[in-house]
Amino acid sequence: MQQLSGLDASFLYLETARNPMHVSGFGIYDPSTSPDKSVSFERILKNTEQRLHLARCFRQKLARVPLDLDHPWWIEDERFDLEFHVRHIALPPPGDWRQLCTQAARLHSRPLDLTRPLWEMYLIEGLNRIPGTPPGSYAIFSKIHHAAIDGASGVELTAALHDLEPEARPLAPAKTWIPEREPVALELLARAAGRNARNPFRLARLVRRTVPALARFREVRGRDEVEPIGPVPRTRFNGLVTPHRVLGGVVFDLGAIRAIRKTVSGATVNDVILTICGGGLRKYLETKRELPKESLIAMAPISVRTEQERGTAGNQVSMMNVTVRSDVEDPAQRLQAVYDGTQRSKTLTKAIGARLLTDYTQFVPGMLAGLGMRAYTRLGLAQRHTPLFNVVITNVPGPQVPLYSAGARLVANYGAGPVLDGMGLMMPIFSYCGEVTVSFTSCREMLPDPELLEDCLRESFDDLKQATLGAGASPPE
Repeated sequence: MQQLSGLDASFLYLETARNPMHVSGFGIYDPSTSPDKSVSFERILKNTEQRLHLARCFRQKLARVPLDLDHPWWIEDERFDLEFHVRHIALPPPGDWRQLCTQAARLHSRPLDLTRPLWEMYLIEGLNRIPGTPPGSYAIFSKIHHAAIDGASGVELTAALHDLEPEARPLAPAKTWIPEREPVALELLARAAGRNARNPFRLARLVRRTVPALARFREVRGRDEVEPIGPVPRTRFNGLVTPHRVLGGVVFDLGAIRAIRKTVSGATVNDVILTICGGGLRKYLETKRELPKESLIAMAPISVRTEQERGTAGNQVSMMNVTVRSDVEDPAQRLQAVYDGTQRSKTLTKAIGARLLTDYTQFVPGMLAGLGMRAYTRLGLAQRHTPLFNVVITNVPGPQVPLYSAGARLVANYGAGPVLDGMGLMMPIFSYCGEVTVSFTSCREMLPDPELLEDCLRESFDDLKQATLGAGASPPE
């Protein structure tokens, strides 16, 4: 048994019927690279079975403490059934991009079964009219609860399911998998009593670390060059969400993005991506006549996973608010403004310490957190207070070499994440093999026209490229 951290458990407490808290994604595969030039469902099932030992989350389920008096535990599921988790569907003709996104959105909208290991995988066949994808390709849509994974551990999970060669085979498990019996309520309550008795001492040590961090934070906030971010404007994405989701995404050339970042001294690839997103959201809201005068604010997760924590599951992240400068019309000026803003945000985050913010989640009382989230949803409080941010933008660097699953080459990778009341837009960013995919997830009522946002993001990239590199410019090799 292994207990969930406070941050991992918080994603369980935040979950409601309208707000499932899993992360999803789909990769598009070209089966022509496999030895048989095709990949069957049985082969995918066998390939997954051979790799179950490479990630603990595959066969672990929750054991929840009665009344949520303490955080849940992971146990090895003695009733694990692989065919429950791996499923098979197909798109009807013509099998185009919008059909794929619509099907993926429907799958993403459904909550996971919390009594089983918290993941599902779907083979989606019939992809014949996806731009840039060979006819006869297929997609693998997978979803896993946020309590079990973050962006960095998600990359490691992707590595576990893929190879660097079409005919590679996974390593055999070093030891035999042993399931665990499910603990009875009395056992879990006894563990909770012992842990809760030690909490005051752990909290006291954390407070001692907090005092000097707050002093550093106040000192930094007093500087003229470090201005607080805000105010956060209210947009269509800061209301109440329905249970229905919409997905979309666009692909950009990573070489061009790297060339663009060099036009601003010190800028990063992430700064360029924030600029593209800011420009795309500006264009989208302009078409709706809803563009606020103030810049939209993005919440950007920060990995605090140490070298010793590499390969572990769960969440090791903190948060940082950044401006996407949707209030700046000129793309080149927007990039400079985004860079300046992220530098200020990083200064404030470093002052207090990103890891410190996550440590306090260990002391979140589960029962009260669940009741609070349900009350927040039922009372519609998201519409009654100033938004904390407008969009979540999470950038996860991926491998720059081709990956293969069951012999099929991964062509492109798209992400989807949870949206909540007051936080109705999430934009996961992945880089892979010289390309960057900018995906988005939203409530279907808030974003009824995902094709329009895709077009706005493409226009934003083209405008930024022309403003920084010039018309007709091509990135260096």
